[in-house]
Amino acid sequence: MTIAPIDSNIQVLLIDDDPHLRQALSQTLDLAGLRLLSLGDASGVAERIERDWPGVVVSDIRMQGIDGLQLLEQLRARDSELPVLLITGHGDVPLAVQAMRAGAYDFLEKPFASDALLDSVRRALDLRRLVLENRSLRMALSDRQQLSGRLLGQSPSIVRLREQIGALAATRADVLILGETGAGKEVVARALHDLSSRRSGPFVAINAGALAESVVESELFGHEPGAFTGAQKRRIGKFEFANGGTLFLDEIESMSLDVQVKLLRLLQERVVERLGGNQQIALDIRVVAATKEDLRQAADQGRFRADLYYRLNVASLRIPALRERGEDTLLLFQHFADAASQRHSLTPPPLQPTQRALLLRHDWPGNVRELQNAAERFALGLELELEAPPGEEQALPAGGNLSEQVEHFERSLIAAEMALPHSSLRSLAEALGLPRKTLHDKLRKHGLSFAAGDDHE
Repeated sequence: MTIAPIDSNIQVLLIDDDPHLRQALSQTLDLAGLRLLSLGDASGVAERIERDWPGVVVSDIRMQGIDGLQLLEQLRARDSELPVLLITGHGDVPLAVQAMRAGAYDFLEKPFASDALLDSVRRALDLRRLVLENRSLRMALSDRQQLSGRLLGQSPSIVRLREQIGALAATRADVLILGETGAGKEVVARALHDLSSRRSGPFVAINAGALAESVVESELFGHEPGAFTGAQKRRIGKFEFANGGTLFLDEIESMSLDVQVKLLRLLQERVVERLGGNQQIALDIRVVAATKEDLRQAADQGRFRADLYYRLNVASLRIPALRERGEDTLLLFQHFADAASQRHSLTPPPLQPTQRALLLRHDWPGNVRELQNAAERFALGLELELEAPPGEEQALPAGGNLSEQVEHFERSLIAAEMALPHSSLRSLAEALGLPRKTLHDKLRKHGLSFAAGDDHE
């Protein structure tokens, strides 16, 4: 049986089996403007208090059933930083001191003045707010560190993407991810799940483009026995299987219009009906969809339902293509090469200047996935088989001349090297093969800033 948690708006939970004292204390707290819940016994109280409940507990020590000391032990097992104030009789003072040593916040000896109770409760509430703020900050820092470890890079576009993921993860909103093949759409979807309150629930990933048209509805929505030829037993669909968690639906643009209708209904009503069944099954899921196409254009061409597009496009994330993250290329390549070398028990080979230039010049049509495969080959001692985009030698960037192209390439090369760990300006200059004075001039010219522990040589 599920026990309903204590309302998070409650500031004080008062527990005393003496109805007259409980009524008097409740009146004191209520007149002070504090929101409270009063109970006559402590049974089931600990199970109703969630770890980050923002209130404090005031409890008598001597009670029938679960007494104040037993309650303190149960509450500290749930949250060791939850303030618990104990009310004692004169003969219970040694017991109360023992409770303080066990973690009680304060104790009040009967009879006590109303002001003494209010002062202790308010101080406990201030402490509770501080504890929860610190927890929130630590969690936010941990989330940012998780994201930085999953989505490597310092380019403005990837920094912005990490900020957007952090903001959306805490919400219940469905999300549409836009990105080219190999850009990391499933990595972003998993980050949204793992940083959300659904992290303990299932993460179910399905590629709609890889499903045959004949089985897509059964895979997504499930079916009952006899729903179609060959359906001999009930099948739980992916949506139902993801209940309580997140469903990642990749290549959503490949779904047929008929399936899109059912998906739209599911998103609007949060229910699923198995094929061949009549029962509507309530769902508590977050849907993260992904596409490599312009769904608005597909809707204009009649290949994608406009109402589904607008329903999905409330919260969207765009993953930048690797060619738009020039300064991140070398950082990502080195990360993947080091990981592959460790996996194969090899010593990472040094990356030569000509190879760095080749990595920066390559267009990476397969994005991060292609880069990871190239780093794996490099770690195994194989040649980097990368080609410049067709016509690159003849074509210049739109609106750019040769001088601008050279400057852009030079800046990208320096910025990419700066993204790698360097303890000093000297080590950065040596890696680039430049005198420090020349490097200083180029940093100033390109608006780049280098920060390190001993940049004062």
